[in-house]
Amino acid sequence: MTSTRSRGRRFAASAVLATACAAGLLAPSAPATATATATVPTVTLRTARTATAVAPTDSSGARPSASGPATDHLPGARGTYGARGTYGARGTYGARGTYGARGTYGARGTYGARGTHGTHGARGTHGARGTRGTVVSVTEVARLTAREVAARLEKAGIDAAQVRYGVRAHRVVYRTLDAHGAPTTASALVAVPDTGRRHLRPVSWLHGTTVYRGDVASVNDNSTDRAAALLFASTGKAVSAPDYLGLGEGPGTHPYGDPRATVNVAIDALRATRAVVREDGRTMSRRVQVSGFSQGGPATMMVGRALQQRVDPFFRLGALAPISGPFDLSAFEAAAANDDIVRSSLYLAYFTVAWNRLYGLYDTPSEAFRAPYDTTVETLFDGDHTSSEIAAALPPTSKDLFTEAFLAKIRHPTGELRRRLNALDTTCDWRPDVTVHLYHATGDKDVAYANAQHCRAQLAAHGAPNHLTDLGEADHNTSVRRALPQVARQFR
Repeated sequence: MTSTRSRGRRFAASAVLATACAAGLLAPSAPATATATATVPTVTLRTARTATAVAPTDSSGARPSASGPATDHLPGARGTYGARGTYGARGTYGARGTYGARGTYGARGTYGARGTHGTHGARGTHGARGTRGTVVSVTEVARLTAREVAARLEKAGIDAAQVRYGVRAHRVVYRTLDAHGAPTTASALVAVPDTGRRHLRPVSWLHGTTVYRGDVASVNDNSTDRAAALLFASTGKAVSAPDYLGLGEGPGTHPYGDPRATVNVAIDALRATRAVVREDGRTMSRRVQVSGFSQGGPATMMVGRALQQRVDPFFRLGALAPISGPFDLSAFEAAAANDDIVRSSLYLAYFTVAWNRLYGLYDTPSEAFRAPYDTTVETLFDGDHTSSEIAAALPPTSKDLFTEAFLAKIRHPTGELRRRLNALDTTCDWRPDVTVHLYHATGDKDVAYANAQHCRAQLAAHGAPNHLTDLGEADHNTSVRRALPQVARQFR
């Protein structure tokens, strides 16, 4: 895949741990074998087609895996990511004039009212009120026939019986807000069916948390999240699959689990998707069907609640289908502190570093981490290290990585930590206007089946209709591959 943005980051092919984190730490990749209205800003797809996907081979520069179970091999370029050019060099948005000069988007302000949108971060007003969801750039990453989509799904271990159309997919960079409400950008995969159908129903796909920024759907051609978007689009849907903040083409580090950041990046991705779809001569319906895996499970419920609360003047909630989500995050992190889950040290370290950046869990790393790891662990979770590299640099158990005082804090949270965890323990504690279809495997050893029961109990307390599908004796990664075809049928 050839990028047009030179970032100085290496997106080499890598091997990723096969086990996906209960807290959504590792998004699975495909096996190697296997009536308020809003004026949408103008987007010119024809001038913005800046790259064409090139299917890499499974052996293109893959790193050896860390010790443990077999790993999924991820594709990548053989050199640096985006070394051949800058983002938008061949077709920037706003190159011929102001972006958004035609009218307003939503209720709060105009796009491009205070400046033009040229290349990423050029003259445009980056944080002007009303610019959320503005498209910065679009790059085509895939153009597949229906037969090619089916082959891609089969390689990923996903049933392809529902494929009806070919798919065109683009990496879209758009404006949003960070966890503190400051303006930033994020990327997403936008996939649409290659069909004459002009009115499309939107699907928002929310992935499990990923430690390496190159593993997301808009970048990694072989990721399960890319396959999920292809599946939904091939059934006739317009798919918005945000990479989340700090991943893909987004700057900075990922604010893992932060509710506001999670909702903002997904809602703004839908706005950007609508702009892209409109420029393709199509329209999107209001009701959004939302699904997500692992970390994307609680994210599904948070985004669904925001849609129901009408945080956007156009979009409304249409369906909810969370898969294998850690709906009781407090219990999961406590289990990691007790070394009751596989690769507990890696999972808890990611959580700890990310949440310290967000909320301040410790004053110095030595309060949380034992020597010598206290001097290096924070740098490992910068988005540029693969999970195999991180695992190789850490001890296998939490008791050898963390101080006993900090582990006690995780087991028995109080104060600000307790309050922050509670927000992610209660993502199902409301009454959706639609039936919630939960999918979980009793065989999941990473995210216990009890998490789905935890969600059901909260929904039942509000009298909310829900249905839980047991995916059987499947592991965490297999559960999403089993669930996706069922979700696609539900979303018909």
